[in-house]
Amino acid sequence: MSVSATHAAGPPAGGPPPSGRRNYARSYWLFAAPAAVVVAAVMVFPWLFTLYMSVHDWKVSGATPFVGLANYAKMLSDDRFLWAIIRTLIFTAGAVIAPVILGVWAAVTFAGNFLGRGIARTVFVLPMMATPVAISLVWTMMFHPQLGVLNYLLSLVGLPPFGWVYDTTTVIPTLVMVETWQWTPLVMLIVLGGIASLPQDPYEAAVLDGATPWQRFWHITLPLAWPFVVVAAAIRMIDALKTFDTIYVITLGGPGTASETLNILLYQTAFAYYDLGYGSAMVVVFFVIILVITLLMLGYRQKGIVT
Repeated sequence: MSVSATHAAGPPAGGPPPSGRRNYARSYWLFAAPAAVVVAAVMVFPWLFTLYMSVHDWKVSGATPFVGLANYAKMLSDDRFLWAIIRTLIFTAGAVIAPVILGVWAAVTFAGNFLGRGIARTVFVLPMMATPVAISLVWTMMFHPQLGVLNYLLSLVGLPPFGWVYDTTTVIPTLVMVETWQWTPLVMLIVLGGIASLPQDPYEAAVLDGATPWQRFWHITLPLAWPFVVVAAAIRMIDALKTFDTIYVITLGGPGTASETLNILLYQTAFAYYDLGYGSAMVVVFFVIILVITLLMLGYRQKGIVT
């Protein structure tokens, strides 16, 4: 066998890779290193530093002694923290269920052909385009007990004024209404994309069998589009758990602490009371809650796809 043929055959099986291939592998690391450094600086380091602060009695000024798990143990006896978790879960449940139901209904509606569908769909998604702070300011003016347009409209039909965000019993449902108004279009777009990709054969067969529109929706559209509904619900749930700007701008957590969710409480603890150690512990616990709920949602979706 000639020398050229030997080189063409390459290294023996199980032997070391050619030196050129090793050089290429090193070059890959050179390209990935800047991105890895940025990720570590932007994401990894802040979380490690938050964990570090959570085990210290970290104040803005003075010493920061190590306290171990004392900040985490303090949460178990902190009624304000426990009630903040309950309010967060209630707010999240409402801010997920209502947009998902209305978003699925809107997606099914816009999936049909009717006059002016394009214009109606454009108008429907407009609330999602505005910033939450701007929307919150507009809704705050509308909720005003004396000058707000909502109570004025109620007076036109003979109804008494409503408490809206100024009543401890109605503030959470009112905030859920604002979230629903803004983020139902997002659910609609996700589910509408799923419905547009569904096969048409089952619908044609159902029409031939005399199925009603409700039967076609319940037995064909919803089961086939269910993975998209779960994805929309997961995205909405993560966003609702993290909601801060809408609640803070409209109510500041009030009246009293009636709308003080975990986001509002940890912000007040860290930046109003300057207890950064306890606030960091709240952040860690909140992150664990979000992670667990998200993994449960994604696991449920994956199980639904497999089955």
